Amino acid sequence: MVSEGQELSVEKLQKKDGDSISFDQVLLVSEDSSLKIGKPLVEKAKVKAKVVASFRDKKIRVVKYKSKSRYTRTTGHRQTKTKILIEKIES
Repeated sequence: MVSEGQELSVEKLQKKDGDSISFDQVLLVSEDSSLKIGKPLVEKAKVKAKVVASFRDKKIRVVKYKSKSRYTRTTGHRQTKTKILIEKIES
């Protein structure tokens, strides 16, 4: 659930900083006291957002281990993400 002015971190998008994005696959829309639930999507609903920045998330450790054979392998992984700002919700 998102609202206007909210910043989100999502998986990496192939957009540059300052570009606009439109999400047209909306599952649920809530306005004041009304609620629209899609079957499976809400018709004519869009969420417009702006790309703020691309960044890399904190590193996680991945460990492989096999007992009794003295095998241990440790690697790290940093996921690339995109920060977006929700500008407008249309329904």
